[in-house]
Amino acid sequence: MHCQLNVRILCNQNEKTLSLLVRLRSQCIIALFPYLSTTMSDTQENNKPQAKFSDLGLSDAILKVLDSIGYETPSPIQEQCIAYLLNGEDVIGQAQTGTGKTAAFTLPLIDQIDIKLNAPQLLILAPTRELAIQVSEAVQTYARGMKGFHVLPIYGGQSYDVQLRPLKRGVHAVVGTPGRVMDHIKRGTLKLDNLKSFVLDEADEMLKMGFIDDIKWVMESIPEERQIALFSATMPSVIKKVAEEFLNQPKIVKVKTKTETATTITQKYCMVGGLSQKLEALTRILEVITFDAMIIFTKTKTMTIELAEKLSARGFSAEAINGDIQQSQRERIINNYKKGKIDILIATDVAARGLDVERISHVVNYDIPHDPESYVHRIGRTGRAGRTGEAILFVSNRERRMLSTIERVTRQKIAPLELPTAKIINAKRVETFKQNIAQTINNQNLEIFEKLVAEFQAENPEIESSKIASALAFIAQGSEPLLISDKVQSFGREQMQGEAKTLSTKATPLKDYPQIPMCRYRIEVGNNNNVKPGNILGAIANEADMDSEYIGSIQIFDDCSTIDLPDEMPNEVLEMLQKTVVCGKRLNMTELTEKNNKTTTGGNRPSNKKRTTGRKKFSKNHKRGDEKNNRRGKKPKFSR
Repeated sequence: MHCQLNVRILCNQNEKTLSLLVRLRSQCIIALFPYLSTTMSDTQENNKPQAKFSDLGLSDAILKVLDSIGYETPSPIQEQCIAYLLNGEDVIGQAQTGTGKTAAFTLPLIDQIDIKLNAPQLLILAPTRELAIQVSEAVQTYARGMKGFHVLPIYGGQSYDVQLRPLKRGVHAVVGTPGRVMDHIKRGTLKLDNLKSFVLDEADEMLKMGFIDDIKWVMESIPEERQIALFSATMPSVIKKVAEEFLNQPKIVKVKTKTETATTITQKYCMVGGLSQKLEALTRILEVITFDAMIIFTKTKTMTIELAEKLSARGFSAEAINGDIQQSQRERIINNYKKGKIDILIATDVAARGLDVERISHVVNYDIPHDPESYVHRIGRTGRAGRTGEAILFVSNRERRMLSTIERVTRQKIAPLELPTAKIINAKRVETFKQNIAQTINNQNLEIFEKLVAEFQAENPEIESSKIASALAFIAQGSEPLLISDKVQSFGREQMQGEAKTLSTKATPLKDYPQIPMCRYRIEVGNNNNVKPGNILGAIANEADMDSEYIGSIQIFDDCSTIDLPDEMPNEVLEMLQKTVVCGKRLNMTELTEKNNKTTTGGNRPSNKKRTTGRKKFSKNHKRGDEKNNRRGKKPKFSR
């Protein structure tokens, strides 16, 4: 601008001065060229049409699965990595956990697997058993259209027998932790002769956990002719050296995520079990909170319709929008939503693009998003232009890792949401019931009904008018009870909501096996650690290799919890459980039950009796064939 102004002012001076200024102007433009080219590049990138999975070269079998689970467009890392990996190239992906990288390497690599070759062709290393299980489940999901495909997670803490049987039968993909993968390779139970692809997931995390030597050992054991994909949120020098040593001219893919959330949005999460619990939790929340308009996000198009139907049946004004809905219908629904004729909109991520409705006060993530960026985009529908909003995230026990990832990437702690108790819901229902009576009396013509009631009372003078009104209210209420029970199901166990708990030392007998002596233990994790019954149940069942049927009552307090377990649990199992970590804290399990409080139909056992040594577990077999005998008082069978 200054150059142009100077040229205009001095244009009438001598030719030499004018020539000098023209050259100066040209230099200014050249100096600004990098900025201009960057701006043009950004504009072109923003205007670039979004790719679809069908554009990337994936097989029809994979595309059908992606369509069925609601994946419509690839994330940036998926779009780049899938193309490179399908082309047979090595890849280094630098991206945070939760950016969609699992699908980025899984989809193209399983697409190249030969189903007829019943041997490991894909090996994925993960730092923890939780991630190994999660990735294995993702692989299984994406390969649903590949008949006969088998994937196996292998990790420490699980019996070798459980892993050996599938390996002998033959699997196409293996997902494992470094230590256990090494063990199987050394034993000769994991043969890598036919391996085509190798993935190192969360390499920097493995470095922090001291796995770098194990990683190198495994990578030296794989065939020379293979494809490698390495993913890491950061690139420490050690990881760079590993990449330089083992990868062949890798393509580098870096992805930056938008992770800022508006300070005007209150964020909470709610722990839930299965789909039925999720629907129950959502219904309870909708009954109690006051909202103007709400948008609920689900993963699949099918779920948008199902959820809209279920909410409508419960009396809520809800509609679904997804990619299958025609544009004219979509416009009608959104128009009604803006005008307040619809209160709840259920949508997929793609269907909600471009949706900007001022009255949205709440966003509910009914299905947890695939990555933190999607979460940020979703909740950004509320809290705009200085307005306040609330975002609620439903999380199952196996999705806690993604919750932690969202918190870490967004650098914002998400507070737990306690579901409304039955007492609160019932009070709200009673208040609404009374309001409906008052509104009906004030706003409706009741003449014909007054006449019918008067006739009925004349014919039945012994019945009081209040009884008649109550009967009519019962008819209007239908089969759905007005008030709900205090008991709600939580991870298969009944818990009293809002009930004051006391720390009892007496163990509760198992419902199905009352003859089994039980012992109550204290564990040093509680509400202050945001622990849920499912966290404790899963940890105990996995670490002790115990059938969950033999895990009894779980009570959670602020700074500790109690759990009832079979009294015949071996010492070595108890010692292992004492070291087990749940929600970031060691259980440090200690025995609470005294001699006279141990539950058994066969008489009290001395509390100081030496426990059986040797790792034992309650066998799953007896609950079928020996169930009848067990309930007659016989002890359940143990197996080593």
